[in-house]
Amino acid sequence: MQYQFTAITESGTPTKGVLEAASVREAQEAILERGLIPQKVQKKGDLSDSSWGQRLQSVLGKVKPQELILFTKQFRTLFKAGVSIGVLFQTMESQTENPKLKKAIRAMSEDIQEGTPLHEAFQAHPSIFSPLYVSMIRAGETSGSLTQVMNRLIYLLEHEFKIKNDVRSALQYPMIVLIALGVAFFVLLTFVIPKFVTIFESAGIDLPLPTLLAMNLYKFLNTFWLPLLGGTVGAVFLLSRFFKTRKGQLLRDRFFLKVPIIGPVLQKSAMSRFASIFAILQAQAEKKRLAEEIEKKQAAEKAQADSAAGAGAAQAGAGDGAQSGAPTRE
Repeated sequence: MQYQFTAITESGTPTKGVLEAASVREAQEAILERGLIPQKVQKKGDLSDSSWGQRLQSVLGKVKPQELILFTKQFRTLFKAGVSIGVLFQTMESQTENPKLKKAIRAMSEDIQEGTPLHEAFQAHPSIFSPLYVSMIRAGETSGSLTQVMNRLIYLLEHEFKIKNDVRSALQYPMIVLIALGVAFFVLLTFVIPKFVTIFESAGIDLPLPTLLAMNLYKFLNTFWLPLLGGTVGAVFLLSRFFKTRKGQLLRDRFFLKVPIIGPVLQKSAMSRFASIFAILQAQAEKKRLAEEIEKKQAAEKAQADSAAGAGAAQAGAGDGAQSGAPTRE
């Protein structure tokens, strides 16, 4: 079976080619035997990665929390097993089905081969990896305890996913009720109220306040529905853009932190993340401090020993000089 590949030579020059192999793994091994670093290997004539559907999904698609958790677990397992980063990302790319995540893994592999730090390679894909994710990777990369950090990150991702599912399940029934009420109210204003407006106006009777409000609301919506629709769409668009800015995120987070029930939960979750990252960095910093103290102590002892040896040698030299300079009797 023929496989087409793209690879990098020892001098860093990209190259392409076609070879015969029984599987993708054998094709990769054959490429490595040629002294090349494989980047992409696929069956010749396989256009699945270049189809419009795959391209559109890789751009507009979304990485589900379950897929991100699975990716993190696989990354942790391969890294803990001692697999090199290049082979790790190639393995992850071949095992990932989500086009958007697959494209990100391929891009990260290329960035790391060019010398980009690991956390910067993750940071280049903010739509997939959150600032918390990147910060945890950076903490593990800086402290040299990436495996422990990945374990903690997996716990945080699974915990957040469980909480979101619980909240979604708890709000499912109230949302159904609100949607049903909204549909009923819309049908009432659109189809029922218009039939009675002319009857009530021609009768000339005094109507109750709720009926007057409903009639006036129907007239208002019937007259200004287009500006209201445009204003609503524009407001949603502007708010979404504003909440992506630093100031907008700060105002949004302050609002959620002040919500009676949700605020304390979010605050405790943020404190838990901070304590976890701080503990990892602090533990590694303590190890580094102890190592530096031991090295300083050893260097000081060696300096004292060298100084003592030099002083002894100087005294011995002075004694020999005094004996050679003394007069001799004949």
